[in-house]
Parts: sequence; structure tokens; C-alpha cells
Amino acid sequence: MADVVLYYVNGRGRMESICWLLAVAEVDFDEVFLENNEQYQKLINDGGLMFQQLPLVKIDGMNLVQTKAILNYIAEKYNLHGNDPKERVMINMYSEGVMDLMEKIMMLPFTGESPEKLEAIKAGAKGRYLPVYEKALDKSGYLVGDKLSRADVLLLECSLMLEEKFPEILCDFPNIKSFQGRMCNIPCIQKFLQPGSKRKLPPDEAYMKMVRKVFNF
Repeated sequence: MADVVLYYVNGRGRMESICWLLAVAEVDFDEVFLENNEQYQKLINDGGLMFQQLPLVKIDGMNLVQTKAILNYIAEKYNLHGNDPKERVMINMYSEGVMDLMEKIMMLPFTGESPEKLEAIKAGAKGRYLPVYEKALDKSGYLVGDKLSRADVLLLECSLMLEEKFPEILCDFPNIKSFQGRMCNIPCIQKFLQPGSKRKLPPDEAYMKMVRKVFNF
């Protein structure tokens, strides 16, 4: 078994960004997919789930929970988190903005994908979030500093998620579209985007059914 093991439900949820970051860091990892509530309860009873929440990442002898904390640790460990405190706080701000936007998309299967909700997400993305990243990419090929960071990886993930819902959404954001193209040509990212990789497909009814079964709701 690999030194890094991920525990979650088999599908695109909060663990997906962690998979992206590990793929970019070229870290091999194994996945354990929970399929029932008994497995989830066992993790809790064994003391592996602080706050009784997934995702869970076992790495360096630790049980890590809370997505942002996990992403921070991986970014620090694999040099994807800036050169100094000022770069790191910018990376954190850009990353959390992207995660806020992705959260809205991830919640759609649970709240219902109505035209009104889709339009609200699209309007928010174009009016509130994407202009920030478009402006940041005016200065450099990266969001912060002169090298790839966690924020860049999350922006790529988010941009691809947005295009799945709104294929033309990046037409007014040429810097982001160009950035996306450059990122997708990085070999480790090319590999992660190929069919058969550990990248997950958008949620479907089977995934939703499994989530309800594991968490018993």
C-alpha cells in the first residue's frame, strides 16, 4: 500500500481537490472507498475521524481531516505554498475563493439543479470570482509569485468544473483560458486528465445514493 491513503466515498466531492494536489506533486496514493455506514462508524470508533467527518487522509503517520488543513499540509510538504508569509497568505486567499465557488457547484446534486440555481452560480462566477483571477493573471503566468502553487491547481480544477456546466463561461476571461491551456499541458496534469486516472467524474445518481447510504441520511 502507498504511503498516502485517502478515505472517502467514490466520487467527486471534497477529496477531489486533494487528489488534484497530490497528482501535481506526483505523489502516489491509494484510495479506500466507503460503501456503507458500518465502515464509516468503524472509522469513528477507531478514533481515526476527528470531528467525525470525511475526507480522511493518512500521511506521515497522521490521520488528517478538514479539507483546507489537508491541502495546506500537502502544499507545504511539496513546495506548492509560496516562498514567504506574504505569498502564502495570497495563495490562501485565492485558494479559498476558488473553493467557495466549487462548493456551490458541488452542492447542486444535493439541493437540486434548477435553472435558477445554475444562473445564480454562473452570475456569481462571472461577476464576483473570475474577474479576480483574470486580473491576477495579467501580471504573471501564475497567481502568486513565479512558480506553481496550490492556488493555481485549484483554479484549474474550478475552471474545468465551470466549463462542464457553462461551456462558454471563459470566453470573457482570456487570461484564465490561456492559463488553463498551459496548465493542462504540464505532464503530471495531462496524466491526471486522462481516462482511467484517479480523477472522478461529476456526481451522478449512483454517487448520491452511495453518499446517503454511507452517512445514513
